[in-house]
Amino acid sequence: MIRAGGGVLTAVPLGAEPTAALYECVITHVRRTPLRHVLRHRTYLWCVDLDRLPVPPGPLRPLARFDARDHFDGAAGSIRGGLDAFLAAHGVDLEGGRVVMLAHARVFGFVFNPLSVFWCHDSSGALVCVVAEVHNTYGQRHCYLLRTDGGDEAEVDKAFYVSPFFAVEGRYRMRLPLPGELLHLTVHLENDSGRAFTAVVRGRRRPATVPALLSEAVRRPWSTAAVWVGIRRHGVHLLLRGLPVHPRPRRTPQKGMLP
Repeated sequence: MIRAGGGVLTAVPLGAEPTAALYECVITHVRRTPLRHVLRHRTYLWCVDLDRLPVPPGPLRPLARFDARDHFDGAAGSIRGGLDAFLAAHGVDLEGGRVVMLAHARVFGFVFNPLSVFWCHDSSGALVCVVAEVHNTYGQRHCYLLRTDGGDEAEVDKAFYVSPFFAVEGRYRMRLPLPGELLHLTVHLENDSGRAFTAVVRGRRRPATVPALLSEAVRRPWSTAAVWVGIRRHGVHLLLRGLPVHPRPRRTPQKGMLP
């Protein structure tokens, strides 16, 4: 067992847990208004069971660490504890049901997760809800509690400042199927002018083995830092093209979330 922030996480050796996987991904952002801009980035994401988090062998642990401080309010002893506290604040009790998380892990002590997704099941195995946790580059987080339909889709009003080039207005339309052999997530932002922005995450599953992790680390070192830098670089490009900036509003933190 390993202790983290006063809580206890079960340490599962990398490759021993069949639900742990790596997804080689292409992330595409398409901005449609007021000017068109496309961003594509290659990276890899982890898909893990929150109650059976994989732990690489000692020398490789800097390549992948799952830390409670990186999700929700960061105060719980585990990521699962933070999720359960968030759900409880919204009247949801999974009764110990399984939760699958798709996210970046810390790499050499750094992580940036523009979007982490949690598929939340009850004790019978039925999907209860999906939580989409959004991070911006200002160190803030916000969670959307989603009730997806039979097509794995949900809609929710935008309530969080993510990009300085979009105001906090409009509505998200998300399609978030549980990953299988393939990963395919889609998020659309729609406003009075129509569809303003689309983000698509596509990937293919690989077992989370030591060779697979080493392969990804060699091909994409500092993977999460590259995501953060890429977003900033494209932001500068948009500024130079004259895209207007929306001031960041003051906000009241969600229950169980960072301000």
